[in-house]
Amino acid sequence: MSDILIVDDERDIRELISEILIDEGYTTRLAGTSEDAMREVTSQPPGLLILDIWLKDSDMDGIDILKKVKSDYPEVPVVIISGHGNIEIAVAAIKQGAYDFIEKPFNIDQLLVVIRRAMETSRLRRENITLRQKDAPVSDLIGSSAGFRALVSQLDKVAKSNSRIMLRGGSGVGKETAARYIHAQSDRAAGPFVVVGCATIEPDRMEEVLFGRESGDQNGAQGLLEQAHGGVIYFDEVADMPLVTQSKILRVLVDQKFQRVGGNDQIKVDLRVLSSTSCDLEVEIAERRFREELFHRLNVVPVEVPTLEERREDIPELVEHFVEHFNQTQGLNIRKLSDDAAALLQTLPWPGNVRQLKNVIERILILSDGTGPISADEIPTDTQKSAGANDGGGMSANWATLPLREAREAFEREYLITQINRFGGNISKTANFVGMERSALHRKLKSLGVVSGNKSKSAEEA
Repeated sequence: MSDILIVDDERDIRELISEILIDEGYTTRLAGTSEDAMREVTSQPPGLLILDIWLKDSDMDGIDILKKVKSDYPEVPVVIISGHGNIEIAVAAIKQGAYDFIEKPFNIDQLLVVIRRAMETSRLRRENITLRQKDAPVSDLIGSSAGFRALVSQLDKVAKSNSRIMLRGGSGVGKETAARYIHAQSDRAAGPFVVVGCATIEPDRMEEVLFGRESGDQNGAQGLLEQAHGGVIYFDEVADMPLVTQSKILRVLVDQKFQRVGGNDQIKVDLRVLSSTSCDLEVEIAERRFREELFHRLNVVPVEVPTLEERREDIPELVEHFVEHFNQTQGLNIRKLSDDAAALLQTLPWPGNVRQLKNVIERILILSDGTGPISADEIPTDTQKSAGANDGGGMSANWATLPLREAREAFEREYLITQINRFGGNISKTANFVGMERSALHRKLKSLGVVSGNKSKSAEEA
């Protein structure tokens, strides 16, 4: 950024500095009072602020502006200039975060050197933040299934905008992971990502947690909204937010400003808002538990995060990722996933979605001392029972009362539907696994009545 804001109560001086900087290739903005200066800063933070200490006819002097700017926009370097300089003022300015202090009348070459260094320091700081952000494990978005690829494609489209996103899906599908992915791919990636756990914060503390509290201290206690300034605030399970708080958040979304609890000053914030829910918010609105106005503000771009059962093909890839994660974080053994274990995991229901799968893999790695492939008999029995699996080896009660032919057909129908679901509706992959020609499998499905619905459609398209 080459945009420089020059603040000085003497018109001749600020215009002189401006002309010099323009000749050097910078763009400039000018302000003669503290009010004009703060208006310029809040409308668009500059790449650098050149600030005079003494400002006639202003409510704030240079030190006051410096404190405010470094509090709200810490990434903006500030160079202080003054015609009444002394060592005490210079020290005070540096302590408050000024990059440097230059006494009037100043040497032009000296001023340009300081400005170049300040701008370069600011650039390196921004690059460092960006690189750290890129190097960090920003998400566990793992997979290659059609449903997963569709999700990532949608997230990529919305990431670069500043629009509000509502992530919808069951518990454990990875809504927060998707939100972090959006943040990491956005223009705000260098800014903070602040999570508001609406279901975990006590209702009577919600407003203080969000808005902060005014106190006798100089700065008071910041809330999560202030901490998210310049970045993203993520309302996790927003349906659990108290109704009273909902109306106040609605006002923040409209005005981008608020008051701390117990305070009178308006605090302005620059936020992108992401939210998530596992509830049917339309039902919550009908039951008067959620404000319709807030819903429409948050639900600008709704994104459905698929369940694990809708992306079963990704399970082996997810397991590999979780194994590596637990090896790095807990020192657990690296183990491959056997074909029989993969097949079993892909056929089980997953009401807890990706989170449940992650917990199952962690349990397996902790309880086993082996280093060989994870086998099917290591899958916890409670996980298999939740699928209705028969761990006793006996016959299903549904089949036991049927004649042999009907029982065989029932088994074949259930088996083939399970395999089709496992391979995401892909007939070719299903046929290859069950050992049938594609055309023969089509005929078998038709004879069993498995010819309608989404799976049949997906099969035909595969």
